[in-house]
Amino acid sequence: MAARAIRGAMPLQHQEFFESLPLMFLSLLDGRGRPWAVPVSGVPGFAKAISPQRLSLSRMPDLVADFELDTGPGAGIGLIGIDLATRRRNRMNGYVASCDVGLEIAVGQSFGNCPKYIQTRAFEPSRADPPPPVRQQLPLESDAVRNIIAGADTFFIASRGARLVENANEGLDVSHRGGRPGFLGINENGTLSFPDFSGNNYFNTLGNIVADGRAGLLVPDFASGAALYLTGRAAVDWTSDRADAFAGAERIVDFVPEEIWFVDHAFPTVARLLEVWPDLNQTGSWHDAHPTRA
Repeated sequence: MAARAIRGAMPLQHQEFFESLPLMFLSLLDGRGRPWAVPVSGVPGFAKAISPQRLSLSRMPDLVADFELDTGPGAGIGLIGIDLATRRRNRMNGYVASCDVGLEIAVGQSFGNCPKYIQTRAFEPSRADPPPPVRQQLPLESDAVRNIIAGADTFFIASRGARLVENANEGLDVSHRGGRPGFLGINENGTLSFPDFSGNNYFNTLGNIVADGRAGLLVPDFASGAALYLTGRAAVDWTSDRADAFAGAERIVDFVPEEIWFVDHAFPTVARLLEVWPDLNQTGSWHDAHPTRA
């Protein structure tokens, strides 16, 4: 299935889709080889498909220097473009071909995903001069961190393979996860857990976690424009005991955070929730299920 769906170049519809977006999400490594999921935004058209094998971004993600993210030529990169208004999403993995004020990405893998578990949202018009992001490192016990996690119905996960190669077969990836508010749970031992619902069965994220384990989470608070940036280590619980508490879940992923950053003004504007995924209420939450803790 993956061999048929994952291409070595962007089809025309993906090129046009990326060019229409004001916001995308990237996976990048820091100087210690840890993945981070970060947003990058601009006026629609800031992403430009130079060819089916090249995508140019006219802007860098914010906080690249703060997190010491590698955006130099040859650096691995994962990208997901998602239109929250239509629940459409497409992904692309590759490496940085060149960098200046922005990034030129060489495509290694290009593929689409279905709209499952995406909540429909509408972004407010961006301000002409949005305030810059401000980051603050916080513990998991802080109210700001716990409030965002408790209310999250969406997050993005960055992962990496054990080897990073230019064709992206074992490279960086970033994907979307959605569920009921509370589907990302905080365990008593300071770890996080979330159900992995049935999906496209490409195993981009889970394969990377099994191969390497280093991962990063971006947990947005769309109502305020803030977000949590986390990096740490993940593991897959393949047994059915805990997953059975969530309808549609096939396994549980546990995440041990090494760093947690609260970023105010992570996005240039806020977004209103319009509609939840139709089958969302059947998926459960940690509060309701009370599964065995990690």
